[in-house]
Amino acid sequence: MALQSPYQNVTPDKWASVTDKLISQHPLKPKEIVDVVLDTWRSIFTSEIGTHGFKIGKDIFPKPQIMGALLHELIPLEIAARHPKKWRGEKAANDKDIVYVPDDAFSIELKTSSHRAQIFGNRSYAQEALNDKKSKSGYYLAVNFEKFSTQNCEPEITLIRFGWLDHADWIGQSAATGQQSRLTSDIYAGKFRTLYTKS
Repeated sequence: MALQSPYQNVTPDKWASVTDKLISQHPLKPKEIVDVVLDTWRSIFTSEIGTHGFKIGKDIFPKPQIMGALLHELIPLEIAARHPKKWRGEKAANDKDIVYVPDDAFSIELKTSSHRAQIFGNRSYAQEALNDKKSKSGYYLAVNFEKFSTQNCEPEITLIRFGWLDHADWIGQSAATGQQSRLTSDIYAGKFRTLYTKS
């Protein structure tokens, strides 16, 4: 059964106050969320890979999809390491990316992107979930990061935002072959809070 949206019957100019309340109720506080994301990003660059101790940013310069996948795997692990038995990563098809064991209502979907300001979902995010699939409504952690380039061998996290999205907030591509969904500017403004911006 779909969750009732906390923004139901609330006009867009009042969304920000609802978002602030939702964030204040969440068991993870903004400072810790920022610490987790930044610590995880740093750990990617300090870790050694393989028998020769290859390092990302020195020997390996992965594409954004790989860096996003690493964040996707490591952020839940970092949160779980800090709060054993309370948090864990996704295990089942109906799990969010970061599961709050005591109360699934606080579980988090994680989105990462090398875009300057936007995040994207696949086309299914614009559709209500089936019974055996995870709900696309709920808390979201959005992380934007820089790409590797010939000018930038030390990319950084540029933006960390936290908030609540409903599946109806996602707009699927209209083309039959379109596989991406996006958010509009009023959603970013009203339903997310910026926790960190690269200085």
